[in-house]
Formats: sequence, C-alpha cells, structure tokens
Amino acid sequence: MTHTALKIYNTLSRQTETFKPIHAPFVGMYVCGPTVYSNAHLGNARTFISFDVMFRYLTHLGYKVRYVRNITDAGHLESDADEGEDKVSKKARLEQLEPMEIVQRYTYDFHEVMRLFNTLPPSIEPTATAHIIEQIEMTKKILANGYAYESNGSVYFDVEKFAKEFSYTALSNRNLEELLNNTRELDGQEEKKGRLDFALWIKAKPEHIMRWPSPWGEGFPGWHLECSAMSSKYLGEEFDIHGGGMDLVPTHHTNEIAQNIACHHKSPARVWIHTNMLTVNGQKMSKSLGNSFLPNELFSGNHKLLDKGYSPMTVRFFMLQAHYRSTLDFSNEALQAAEKGFARLMNAMKLIPDLKVSKQSTVNCAELGKNMYEAMNDDFNTPIALAHLFEAVRMINSINDGKESITAADKEELSKLMNEMVFGVLGLAEEKAVNNDKIDGLMQLIFDMRSAAKANKDFKTSDHIRDELKRAGFEIKDGKDGASYTITN
Repeated sequence: MTHTALKIYNTLSRQTETFKPIHAPFVGMYVCGPTVYSNAHLGNARTFISFDVMFRYLTHLGYKVRYVRNITDAGHLESDADEGEDKVSKKARLEQLEPMEIVQRYTYDFHEVMRLFNTLPPSIEPTATAHIIEQIEMTKKILANGYAYESNGSVYFDVEKFAKEFSYTALSNRNLEELLNNTRELDGQEEKKGRLDFALWIKAKPEHIMRWPSPWGEGFPGWHLECSAMSSKYLGEEFDIHGGGMDLVPTHHTNEIAQNIACHHKSPARVWIHTNMLTVNGQKMSKSLGNSFLPNELFSGNHKLLDKGYSPMTVRFFMLQAHYRSTLDFSNEALQAAEKGFARLMNAMKLIPDLKVSKQSTVNCAELGKNMYEAMNDDFNTPIALAHLFEAVRMINSINDGKESITAADKEELSKLMNEMVFGVLGLAEEKAVNNDKIDGLMQLIFDMRSAAKANKDFKTSDHIRDELKRAGFEIKDGKDGASYTITN
C-alpha cells in the first residue's frame, strides 16, 4: 500500500510533479539505449540501472508499463554537428568487419553486462536499422509540414523556422541567441541553411558502408530521428516518460522534441527524466584522463585505479546509494564500504525466515513500510529508501539477538516488505558463491577442528582459526546448535 502519490522531477518543467499517466493504468516509457560500436561503459550502466529501478517500481505500484529502449546501430556520427563517420561503420572499417558483426558483438556485450547487473529486459528493444521505413516516412511528413529542406541528397531540419513558432530550447532552457552565437559560421560549401540545422537524412558518400534507398537518393538516417520514429510507433504520438543520460538534453532530446512537434504537432513525452554523470575520485570519468573503466574491469579489478574487483551486485548497490540526479563518485573506499553494506543487508535477509516470534512486537513494521514508500515516491529516492532498509537490518539483528520482539503477523509483513523492496524494486540479488556446497563442506571441517581445539582447552588455536577466518571474510557465530558463518566480503 502506498501512502503518498509518486512525484517525479520533470526536466521539461524543472519541477517535481505528481505522476499522472495519460491512460492509467498503462504507462509508456522510452529510454535512449546504447550505440553499439564499443563495450558498454559504466555511465551507460548507471543510466540503465536507474531506469530499471523506475520500471520495477512503477510495475510494483500496479502500472502496466511498456518500456521501450532502443539500440542505435546506424546513424550516430562522431560529432553532434553531423560530421565525421558513422560510429558503427568506422569501427567496422577499422576492424575489416561487416557493420552488423560489430553491432552483434557489442549488442551481446551490452545484454551480458545488463544481465550481470540484474536489470529486467525492456518490453521492446527496437533497432534503428529495422525502422528505416518509419524514419523515411517521418522525414517526408516533416518536409511536407515545411520544417525541413532537401539539399544535395540530404534532408535538414530548419531550426530557425521551427523556433519562430515553437520553443526549440524548452528542454535545455538555453538561450537561442547564445546558441546561434556560439555555433561556428557556415562556410559557403555547406549544405545547411542555418547553423543549428541538423540532419534528418544524410546522403551516403561512396565509401559509406551502411546505406538505404530513399526518395532523396541512397543514404542513412540522422541519429535523432530514430528515437522520434520508434517512440511514436510503439508508444504513440504522446506518451508518459522519456529518459536518458543528462548529456542527451542539449542536442539529442532537444532535437527529438522538435522533430515530433514538426511531424505530429505535439511534444512526445509528458515527463522527461535524466540521470547524472559518473566521476572518479572527484574527476569526470573520461577515456582521455585514463580514469574510465568498463564494467568487466570493475568486476575483475583489472585496472590501475582499482585495489580489487567488485561484484556486480556490490556495484549496483553502490549506484543506488546516490540519487539518480546526483553525480556518483567512484573510489575504492566507497566501493569497499558498499561491499560491506551489501553483505550486511543480505545477511539480514537470510535471518528473517528463522526469526523467533513473540506475543507482542517492540518494532514498528508499518512505520518502516510507510517510510520506504515515501522515499521511493519522492522522485525514486533510493538513498533514503536504503537508509530505511538499514533501519530494518538493525531491527532484524536486534530481534535475532533477543533484544527486540516481533509477532507472527508483523514478521510476515516485514518479510513481504523486505523481499519486495530489496529483490523486487531495487533489483538486488543474492550472489551465489562459487561451489557453495564445497565451501559449506570445507567450513564444517574447520568448525570440527575448532571444536576439537576447544574441547582440548586449546583456546589459542580456536581463537586463531576464528580470527583468520574473519580476515578472509568469514564471520563466525557460535550458537546453541553449533557454529555458523556468513561471508562479509
């Protein structure tokens, strides 16, 4: 049961608004997916983990969510100014492969990383190359409506004409005059009329591998067009949520809105959600600074900035400790703290089924649930939700130690709440230790040796075994029914 209405920060209005779907209980959500010309990077992962939590929470609240996340496999040039090569084509040329081999390799890599992070697959995952017809049709409509022009086999969006009738910079809140002044002058050879104009369709040069026939000659679509065409196709001309990284606001998402208005006479999404960037030890993560790492490097620890590897669930837990609109700073200290916190949470989850019940509760489960929902309803505030989860962890440990008591009904409520929040909404998962049965067998042997040392009053050896196990990441707990262990890192 929710106690407050879900509120979401809308980039378009720059306000936190109560979420009201257009056609409740149905929710349409479009998120800009990866360009598959290289391995998925951590910035991608953070964005998609954030939207995974939103998808999970909206579903948990009872909405029927259609989550569309595209794959950009054509049309994304190296520069936002419609210059340079297509990123996929360039990689294919450098590696002497067919572009679709590049696409297949990196789409598989992206899916594998998303699987490791325990993200749910989207409802639909369309690709740019499978929607060329839709993009050509949209270009034709924008031309017919007078907001684009053809020039030497390419088609460009006429930004200055559009801006006379509509707000081109509504999403970015930038000044149009400033944008014009900061954009370099066109020289006489350029095909564009205006400095801010962008390509809807690009004429293919003779060496360009990826090309399709169109009314304007052989070419390929502009990068911004695919999202307009695919969101309209699968979610309608107007839908509930559009998301992506905040780096997409000034160009890609601004141009998407312009295309949709020019084609359908309406803005595509009611709510625009943007995730913030990653930093490393306080500096922006970038390849040029040598401080960016891929998810697999983070898992293996095979990077000069990392002391060790961190498991996918530790990294997911770490990412949830920051609000999606805040910057997230990677450091070994922060990751190690997250590792300990995640282990504590998982250990508490394991204790719940065996908690002893009493005739009365000294804990307030209803209050705990109310606080967690209030946090999630406040613009998906995962750090606050986690703080309440750790209040529950403290409660569980106290009940387990006999310092607090819980009734059977409250225990059932606590178990349901914790499982729904930890595994359902936040998408955390218990990590399976490799060969768990073998570890159990080995630990039993060590426990027997420790028991024998105690029986012989050799407490020095028994304490040494306990201390060394603790150093290796195994916490030993002695109980009436013998010793048990938990893995702490």
